Amino acid sequence: MSLPYRQRPAAAEPEGLLVLFHGRGADEHDLVPLLDLLDPERRLLGVTPRGPLSLPPGGAHWYVVREVGYPDPATFLPTFERASRWLDELGAETGIPPARTILGGFSQGAVMAYSLALGRGRSRPAAVIAFSGFLPTVDGFELDLAPPLPPVAIGHGTYDPVIEVGWGRLARERLEAAGARVTYRESPLPHTIDPRFAAQLAPWLEEALAAAPERAAR
Repeated sequence: MSLPYRQRPAAAEPEGLLVLFHGRGADEHDLVPLLDLLDPERRLLGVTPRGPLSLPPGGAHWYVVREVGYPDPATFLPTFERASRWLDELGAETGIPPARTILGGFSQGAVMAYSLALGRGRSRPAAVIAFSGFLPTVDGFELDLAPPLPPVAIGHGTYDPVIEVGWGRLARERLEAAGARVTYRESPLPHTIDPRFAAQLAPWLEEALAAAPERAAR
């Protein structure tokens, strides 16, 4: 596989796939606890990959940060290609199609989840979960917001000093304008994940998976 990753098995035959992408400077271990918050009954195979870049001040990264909202093309584009290939390989290896896959992430990882779910030419997943991220603008990369879009859950800290909450609001506005069903929550927190909101997404996630086959058949 083209990215290292951790895997949390489902309790029985997996009903789908839950892939979570970590934030800047973390690694594949960081979001493992989030798998059980989102999927407490372990119906899904959970996977957490590691970003391909090693950059200061340490940890793994998905791209170089030069300006919030605008990932560095020289690092983002190769990462997007590598992560796309890895995700396709994972689907082939597990036998779980995109329509039974949920993509999520935090910070840079949310940007990757958006990109892999909504990038032009990519297969649409069952749902997208974005914590403290933004819809990226990158030269050489294009989002495809043509309907039908998967449901999207967005969580953002109102006091986020790293990726200001306006980015979360802008993502909500753009996605809703494109016809997506968006579940949005702001929490009085800095740059972090609200565990209460994450836990409340468990039934939302189940509902998204239940509707996925119908949407994929259109």
